[in-house]
Amino acid sequence: MLGYTINTMLDIQYIRDNPDLVKQKSEQKGYSVDIDNLLYLDKQHRQLQSEIDTIRARRNEHAETIKRQGKPTPEQIEIGSQIKSELSDLESKFDEIDKKRLQILKSIPNMPLDDVPVGASEDENVITKTVGDKPDFEFKPKNHSEIAIAKGWLDKERAAKVAGSRFAYLKGDLVILDWALNMFALSRLTDQDFISKIISENDLQLDTKPFVAVQPPAVAKTEVYEATGRLDKEQQTYKLADDDLWLNASAEHVLAPMYLNEIIDEEKLPIRYVGYTTAFRREAGTYGKDMEGFLRMHQFNKLEMESFTTPESSLNEHFLMIAIQESLMQELGLPYQVVTKCTADIGGPNARGVDIDVWLPSQGKYRETHTADLITDYQARRMNTKYRRHQDGSTALVHNNDATALSQRPLIAIIENFQTEQGDVVIPEILRSYMNGKDRI
Repeated sequence: MLGYTINTMLDIQYIRDNPDLVKQKSEQKGYSVDIDNLLYLDKQHRQLQSEIDTIRARRNEHAETIKRQGKPTPEQIEIGSQIKSELSDLESKFDEIDKKRLQILKSIPNMPLDDVPVGASEDENVITKTVGDKPDFEFKPKNHSEIAIAKGWLDKERAAKVAGSRFAYLKGDLVILDWALNMFALSRLTDQDFISKIISENDLQLDTKPFVAVQPPAVAKTEVYEATGRLDKEQQTYKLADDDLWLNASAEHVLAPMYLNEIIDEEKLPIRYVGYTTAFRREAGTYGKDMEGFLRMHQFNKLEMESFTTPESSLNEHFLMIAIQESLMQELGLPYQVVTKCTADIGGPNARGVDIDVWLPSQGKYRETHTADLITDYQARRMNTKYRRHQDGSTALVHNNDATALSQRPLIAIIENFQTEQGDVVIPEILRSYMNGKDRI
């Protein structure tokens, strides 16, 4: 068990103080929540809790009186029985109200920051930056699937025999290139000089502590996964049939709960991790070009950033992660766009979300390769993850950020943007040292 009572993600006092705003911002994210009913239940909840506390105090006082005199009188036995019955009735009512109240509380999303564009779908996301030149081919470019199959790097037919559709065998130089990307990203994120450079270039007031590499569990218990706000049982991931365990759909889902029910010393913040996992997603509802090659698979590899910070530094931490993503893409020489996601597209736990979209010549458009999520204290409240302030010893909830470092989608972009007429792929210069000096595959 997680070991807390109020397993909500949004502060109930904030909801009490701002009911209309919570209703409005929830609707902007596409959530229909019954705030009026919640507040009615909350009032009953507090009233019942007060009555229960009063009766428990009477019960304790009654028991103490009997203890002092050594033996209860028949009248005292009757009074004790009445107190027990009255308390049982109130606790039963309280549990019923509490269950209904929590059900609504858990359905309320995090509140988007004021600078998040209001929109009803991803079509209303805002492109804030376009970087890099699209390749100008003197031949008709192929898509990544055609190149990978011709090179013997991709085998989905045999994978289908073994695991079913939407799985693949990646082979040969493609696997080595995938690991080259991982090693490149890890070398940057775990280098304090690199982090310091990004912070300085972007005028961020942050600690220059580097990221620590982590290989986390690939599974999480239902209660823990639900606490992240990311468990979508229908579309997102898979449950192990004989266990109370779900496969992760991203390393953030198993990194965010690391400090469950812990209090972290403020001096240790920020805590920055970069986690590598094989991720699993149902990818329900995808179709068309997304089914080609390995753009949307049920299984893929991914490096994910996760951090735990004070509330005061969490927004700058969000900007740091975005700047890191951009720096990696620039070093790879891939053309990309930065997209500020609208309210309907950022997700329930997010207060703000930004995507990096890379240019895919075969599709003639930019496709998402990275996302960066500012979570604020939404997950920490559910996980009871706090920090102790060094100034006065008080405790407060940490803030979380998560963001893609690199996944296998930039691998697709490298194949397509750096293809040659002969069907080879030119390796970005920054990756060649990780591929025994090869300049093409």
